Amino acid sequence: MDFNSGITFLSCIIFLLLFGKIFYLPLKHVLKIVFNSLLGAILLFFINVIGQNFGFHIGINILTALCVGLLGIPGAGLLVVLQVILRLLI
Repeated sequence: MDFNSGITFLSCIIFLLLFGKIFYLPLKHVLKIVFNSLLGAILLFFINVIGQNFGFHIGINILTALCVGLLGIPGAGLLVVLQVILRLLI
């Protein structure tokens, strides 16, 4: 391997490391939101199964999944509280 090939090889490795670092952090946040959304959907499913006995239901859709995805378990609690408040007002 001559000198120019070595420089090109090292430049490519440095470029890949920097490129990977730039896209790793946003991807990490997106994957965390997706993971929390899936856990939230499962939690909402169990809330719906238990609430079925009491006539309580929270729809699982994009808005509720994002709410739980961004806020986590407190987001699910927020949805339950909002549903209870709306039932009392209507």
